[in-house]
Amino acid sequence: MKAIKIFSVTSLMLCCIAATAQQPAVFSTDAAALVKNKSRIMAKDAALEPAYKQLLKDADKALSFGPVSVMEKKNDPPSGDKHDYMSLAPYFWPNPATKDGLPYIRKDGETNPEVKDYKDKEYMPALCEKVYTLALAYYFSANTKYAEHASKLIRVWFLEKDTRMNPNLNFSQAIKGTNNGRGAGLIDARHFIKLTDAIGLLNGSKYWSKEDQSGMKQWFADFLNWMQTSKNGKDEMNAKNNHGDWYDALRLSITLFIGDKEQAKKIVMNAETRLDKQVDETGMLPLEMVRTTSLHYSGFALQAFFNIAQMAESTGTDFWNYVSSSGKSLKKVFDALCPYLTKQKTWTGQQIKDFDFEEAYPLLLAGAKHMACTRCADAVKNVAGDKAARLSIKLLTDIDF
Repeated sequence: MKAIKIFSVTSLMLCCIAATAQQPAVFSTDAAALVKNKSRIMAKDAALEPAYKQLLKDADKALSFGPVSVMEKKNDPPSGDKHDYMSLAPYFWPNPATKDGLPYIRKDGETNPEVKDYKDKEYMPALCEKVYTLALAYYFSANTKYAEHASKLIRVWFLEKDTRMNPNLNFSQAIKGTNNGRGAGLIDARHFIKLTDAIGLLNGSKYWSKEDQSGMKQWFADFLNWMQTSKNGKDEMNAKNNHGDWYDALRLSITLFIGDKEQAKKIVMNAETRLDKQVDETGMLPLEMVRTTSLHYSGFALQAFFNIAQMAESTGTDFWNYVSSSGKSLKKVFDALCPYLTKQKTWTGQQIKDFDFEEAYPLLLAGAKHMACTRCADAVKNVAGDKAARLSIKLLTDIDF
């Protein structure tokens, strides 16, 4: 009887804590799971303690990151304005058949180390990752030092006059000897999806002002306009593989962030059309299968669609269970890939690099929640091994593993 009473009191405490927790304004992250896990952390739930401690450890390390800006690159973009973002296409190398190495030639899946000379490409994803980590740490711990640094990083990169990035990617993923930038470069900006969620987690902090919020909404509104009207943006909009998927995922996150739900609904409908066209009768993605790292790119495309499905919930659309007129669905793709992501089967497609199975964790946990995959959570635990208890993704899902 005493044990029952203790359990009842603990359950009541969790309910009370959850009731007072405010749901954050996030879109690609499961807001309800965040609220639930914050309640569990506040209640000293031992099952989440290792992951929570690891998050704080990572956030403490992130406090020493930056601030960084587009002004730090040594190479001026073709515009002459260092405020413009610039990067090189990763899979293009100097041409051995020409004296000057131009035009660069493609080696799919093999990254030219020269891309590291262009710091924008290094700094922007790192910035988004660190800000997201800091914002999560602030949300779960309420320690303002994390919000303070995250806010500073955002302001320096996006808002402050002397260091801000112009809201365009005119010069991203350039191919030397061929162009100064291309539509495929928009894939560099997929990290903004997590950044908009991070801003939602920072709301309410004294270090994130109304001016900061309105400034970022304007920046993203301008960037979205560039995405949908520029040549590079239109080229990427028309991409028929993972690039088009991430294009829709990115602009969906932006429309939700700036509050344009009508446009968001149209983007989800466009993603439904993409899914129908990109998936074959077996559930595979033919345009990803021709890549030299085909398992990676198949999962990469599915992750974009899963992000869209999560964000589509904010528009009242159930993309998780959508089935096209020709029978294509997210579940069809997931079921086709799942045996390879869980190591039940060995991938037979091209994969010139070892596949990083950590890439599969969010896919498998989404499969456990939305695709009735009963073995997926255990698969993550088995693949992660000793690291499983410390994985930060435990804080982002309500699936226990």
